[in-house]
Amino acid sequence: MSRIDRRRFIAGLGGTALAGGRALAAQTENPAHLNGADRTQRLIAAAKKEGVVTLFSSAVAEHMNAVAAAFEKTYGIRVKTWRGGSEEVLQRAVTEARGGRFDMDVVETAAMQIIAIGREKLLEPVQTPLASELMPQAIIPGEPWLPTRIVVFTGAYNTRLIAPQDLPKSVDDLLNSKWRGKLGIEADDNNWLAALCGAIGEEKGLKLFGDIVAKNGMSVRKGHTLLANLVASGEVPMALSVYYHEVEPLKRSGAPVAELNIPPVFSFATGAGLAKRAPHPYAGVLFIDFLLSQGQQILAQHDNIPANLKYQHLPANLRLAFMDVPKYMAESGKWAKLYKELLSRQRH
Repeated sequence: MSRIDRRRFIAGLGGTALAGGRALAAQTENPAHLNGADRTQRLIAAAKKEGVVTLFSSAVAEHMNAVAAAFEKTYGIRVKTWRGGSEEVLQRAVTEARGGRFDMDVVETAAMQIIAIGREKLLEPVQTPLASELMPQAIIPGEPWLPTRIVVFTGAYNTRLIAPQDLPKSVDDLLNSKWRGKLGIEADDNNWLAALCGAIGEEKGLKLFGDIVAKNGMSVRKGHTLLANLVASGEVPMALSVYYHEVEPLKRSGAPVAELNIPPVFSFATGAGLAKRAPHPYAGVLFIDFLLSQGQQILAQHDNIPANLKYQHLPANLRLAFMDVPKYMAESGKWAKLYKELLSRQRH
């Protein structure tokens, strides 16, 4: 081999090695950690090649379907959505992963359940510039997911049966005998009780709630949507634990119902996370970005409270108190037992 041919051969090896290095880098690139000015363009290009993203969500189907439709229209990437309750989302994500099945790209559900999914090491933290726009109180440091919606326990009352000037100003006011037979609460909202005790002290909170139940009774109903509708119909004049996003549509429809914002008004986040073994990771990250930006406006249009402060328009007098979700999760069995015991004290 001549000296010139040898140089060409070595140069060829260098080019092959460089091309191989680029290919390896492309294969090992983690879309969750992309940064730089071209981050979004790189995500879009790779996501379009994947062509689909699979979402597990506990959001109201109509609401998340609207987000998915807008995402599909924007990027031409299909969204396969599986909808279930938050506990069902947790169960499916964990069960499938333990069985070696990895269909999920993105999960979006309540804080308690997405924390549990994260503890199973099933989520990959996503670095996105949109994180800086999110409500700081809704972010739990160290968690591999980002808040998407703020769930608020507003409570509700029937405006035909209760005049605004007669509303209780504090939880203590619910001890008044005028509320006998008029109060309702959701059957599984022991996290509301935990939040109350966290705000005013456990001993005081348990005694107060127990006294309210014993003195004035409590209509216990399963499901926040059902409870909100029972308030609107007048069957339950006042409910202590109804979600904000359940009340607003009823008000718009002309139903005689309004929020009952007794301070402190408790809230917790729902969040979105990327599956660690997502089959479509670029599309997954792109969808999370969309959900935290344009998707926030769509969720707000459906009466959700978005986590992105740019799209959040809370009433001026509404001061939210965020639950200590990790603490509640560590004590959930205790609170479920206490809640059931206290509700059983009412007179029959």
